[in-house]
Amino acid sequence: MIHTYLGETIHFEVKYKNRTSIGMTIDGYGNVEVQAPKGTPDDRVRQLLEKNWELIQQKIKEMKARLDGPQKKEYEYGERFLYLGNAYPIQIVQDPTITQDYVGFKEEKLQIYVKQHDAEKIKQALKRFYYQQCKGLVEKSIASHQCNFKTKPRSIRITDSKTTWGTCDSKLQLTFNWRLAMAPQEVIDYVVIHEMCHMVHLNHDRSFWRLVGKLMPDYKEKENWLTLSGWKMTV
Repeated sequence: MIHTYLGETIHFEVKYKNRTSIGMTIDGYGNVEVQAPKGTPDDRVRQLLEKNWELIQQKIKEMKARLDGPQKKEYEYGERFLYLGNAYPIQIVQDPTITQDYVGFKEEKLQIYVKQHDAEKIKQALKRFYYQQCKGLVEKSIASHQCNFKTKPRSIRITDSKTTWGTCDSKLQLTFNWRLAMAPQEVIDYVVIHEMCHMVHLNHDRSFWRLVGKLMPDYKEKENWLTLSGWKMTV
């Protein structure tokens, strides 16, 4: 089915069920489904869609952006990069007197200090910033959750991985993807808890997921954030 409102047209599906209230879901791909009691008038369905029109359009916009993939970075003033779940503009400061390029977070901006204005140098400065921030954020999260575990990680490393957010091996060595510094703190905490649970259960059996769920009951929301937003976590 289709509905046009405020100059925009969407496709949606209606499922009539034995229920007493009308509701709506939007999946990660922007598909809209209305669940309604049997016999619900079409006008009531349209009213629900229009009430949530802004949300629907936002989800569709996110889906299209995901399909288009990450935009090429220009590393210019005002371009936005994620940090702890929020997108902040960068401010580039050229200073030939500094010994090493670096990034600082100040006044809601990522201020990048470089000896010379060069895209590759700006990119590398950003990566070092995220590595450093990720290490501190992960270590703090591990310390906060250590009380739930009898064993401690033998080592903690920050790595550059294209396929995983974190790992735990049989020697209790934990590794984390530096891009996690771009995620909200609660998502970082989920990945930390996930890998610390592997210190108890190395595989993903029921016992593992029960432990994860005990320590973070809403962990699926954090997984969903990574699924939907992970593509944006890049420099």
